[in-house]
Amino acid sequence: MQSTPSKIPTGIWVLGFVSMLMDISSEMVHSLLPMFLAGTLGMSMLSIGIIEGLAESTALIVKVFSGALSDWLGKRKGLALVGYAMGAFSKPLFAMASGAGLVVAARLIDRVGKGIRGAPRDALVADIAPPDIRGAAFGLRQSLDTVGAFLGPLLATGLMLLWANDFRAVFWVAVIPGLMAVALLAWGVREPQRHSGDKRTNPIKHDNLRRLGAAYGWVVALGAIFTLARFSEAFLVLRAQQLGVAMAWVPLVMVAMNLVYSASAYPFGKLSDRVSHSALLGWGLVVLVASDVLLATATGWPALLLGVALWGIHMGMTQGLLATMVAETAPSDLRGTAYGVFNLASGLALLVASVVAGWLWDSFGSSATFWAGGAFATLCLVALMARSLTKNRRSC
Repeated sequence: MQSTPSKIPTGIWVLGFVSMLMDISSEMVHSLLPMFLAGTLGMSMLSIGIIEGLAESTALIVKVFSGALSDWLGKRKGLALVGYAMGAFSKPLFAMASGAGLVVAARLIDRVGKGIRGAPRDALVADIAPPDIRGAAFGLRQSLDTVGAFLGPLLATGLMLLWANDFRAVFWVAVIPGLMAVALLAWGVREPQRHSGDKRTNPIKHDNLRRLGAAYGWVVALGAIFTLARFSEAFLVLRAQQLGVAMAWVPLVMVAMNLVYSASAYPFGKLSDRVSHSALLGWGLVVLVASDVLLATATGWPALLLGVALWGIHMGMTQGLLATMVAETAPSDLRGTAYGVFNLASGLALLVASVVAGWLWDSFGSSATFWAGGAFATLCLVALMARSLTKNRRSC
């Protein structure tokens, strides 16, 4: 049966709008932060890569603990609320920072908040959504989240033009949508009741972890390899600046990427409910390779924008899909833990990827960063094809 937006529960819509508001807040800061660190604070590309890798991997690593805790408590919303509140209250620190130390601290607090909310929120989506439209539900939440991811840089661009590149003023404005997200989650989402027969057990006990199974382990491994191919998006911003884009207009790169991502996430989410997950993920990797080639060879706006657009399409094809694959391969009472472990592996891979990307940029130039990303994506595609061939032979 084909899924439609009207079938998706209200709670999924509300969670999507919560994500949208927080992403507006976060991306108003993050779309400007690489330039602020490199230009205003004079940091090297390697240092930015380390900061971005630490920040994003911290968020993903924290998810393993918050996910397991949400399984043990049998509650998701409270942890998600704490995480969103940390994200909202980190924003004033960016505005008040006078040196790199407070900026890094604010970035880490923001990402710890993201880590606390991420796995419980994803598990909450899986708990609320009917199984036959789970891909569409994840796609919708991701689509609304990504609307915020392009509105944030768009607002940042407008305010930078209006206020003559005043970074701090833009960072203060970012506080408002963050607080709105916290309020909407607090009053707009009702969590499904825990089944009366469920028993509280330690989700990270050996016996429980064994229940996750080999199919789930393959999804974790695949997600980690995939993340090696997709380093921090800060390097898209820096690539645009390197090609001569004016500082105030650089955030439009993230607007373009996230606009495409938002438009494609829900359609591909619906498609994932009806087609082979491996095939769809494989095509997403092909698109990523094409994006990396364009970004490595770009000499002006046209190739840059096409590469960024393809990056957005691959995100729309794969991010909700990977979340759906985790939900389908993990027991329902261990979903928080499953998302946490998945994101732990992805977080470590992202740290490695961002550090390597920064080192390649400093040592061999920006093109080397994107050529390496394309090589990792190709390796992931080969692993996916080998897995599919092995399964087909076993079924014969």
